[in-house]
Amino acid sequence: MITDSEIQSVKQRFGIIGNSPLLNHAIQVAIQASPTDMTVLITGESGSGKESFSKIIHSLSLRKHGKFIAINCGAIPEGTIDSELFGHEKGSFTGAHEARKGYFEVTDGGSIFLDEIGEMPLGTQARLLRVLENGEFIKVGSSKVQKTNVRVITATNVKLLKAVEKGKFREDLYYRLNTVPIYVPPLRERGDDMVLLFRKFTSDFSEKYHVKPISLDADAQSLLKRYPFPGNIRQLKNLAEQISLLEESRDVDAQTLSKYLPTDNSRLPMALGHQGSKSESSDFSERDLLYKVLFDMKKDMNELKKLVLESYQSGGLNQSIIQKHQGLFEDMESSIPTNESAESSSNYSVPLVIAPQKNPHDQEEDYEDEAIEDIYHEEDDNSLSLERKEKEMILKALRKHNNKRKYAASDLGISERTLYRKIKQYEIDQ
Repeated sequence: MITDSEIQSVKQRFGIIGNSPLLNHAIQVAIQASPTDMTVLITGESGSGKESFSKIIHSLSLRKHGKFIAINCGAIPEGTIDSELFGHEKGSFTGAHEARKGYFEVTDGGSIFLDEIGEMPLGTQARLLRVLENGEFIKVGSSKVQKTNVRVITATNVKLLKAVEKGKFREDLYYRLNTVPIYVPPLRERGDDMVLLFRKFTSDFSEKYHVKPISLDADAQSLLKRYPFPGNIRQLKNLAEQISLLEESRDVDAQTLSKYLPTDNSRLPMALGHQGSKSESSDFSERDLLYKVLFDMKKDMNELKKLVLESYQSGGLNQSIIQKHQGLFEDMESSIPTNESAESSSNYSVPLVIAPQKNPHDQEEDYEDEAIEDIYHEEDDNSLSLERKEKEMILKALRKHNNKRKYAASDLGISERTLYRKIKQYEIDQ
């Protein structure tokens, strides 16, 4: 029976902070499994501290004086993972200029920790199964069977049973690895441990940079414990260090803490609106602005084509059609004439060249050719209106805010520096 004092001793030795029942149970299982050579499968979310449990198992085992190697299976390319784990012979593949020992040969008599075991290719899984069952492996490019005596500890942040159902993980290997399962709880299931860990990280920061540590009031502690922390301990550490660096006041309340907690439960240390360089933000806003202008232009072009078609079908551009599409001419210098002015004047301008009326005895084919030619000409003119629309939007924003660039830039969604550059580019007088 593992006593509480033994668990506390392990925590102190490996720097594990927390007193939640789930955490204590995981440590207890690790202590019990350590003296054996049984294969251990550690499950838990990314950032929950699974690697610490592999070190506990190795350090308390009879192999503690042997070699211990931790390997991230997801970080090794599929084409080289067999060579990394089992070694290769000289000339076995391009670039194999000399023979190389694999990790299973190097750690003979020790322990090997295979993190992210769910990312291991199926071919490599078959080789690993042979090591677990018989202690045998074959180097890449060799036919000689070699023996190894290695304790295998694995970890994953995915549900391996689902991977088995999808055919991405061998079922026989899963049951061989899952001899001793250890579940490392995520931070959100550890209750008051969040506050203890936050205090530890802020204390470490204060000692390193010689500043007073951050302290949370009761409401801030409650808010911290309610946040789910999908990034677990890594995310909490980032949060603690960020607040320690940026906050002048060392006493943090719930309102201040809430500014650093992402609203979308992401793994970022703070909300997106508070981070990122100004250049990235302005580039993003300018791109959105240009997209909006382009979409508006496309909409205007579709309306103009519809206007041309209706005028052609009705035998000419009449006043009712102009009034129906009045929105197309709102940004033109010449206003759309009323019925009275239209009768008395023929000098109003329309932002589209319409083919002149033809004699009804003329061939219909000739009329269609001229109309098509005029439409193409108008599309060429409109293709150059992107800068005009951007200039108009800038002028409107400047007039709205009495030529105050700061507020105009904010309204446009661009930086003040970008607005200044645009003003010079379009030679806008203020």
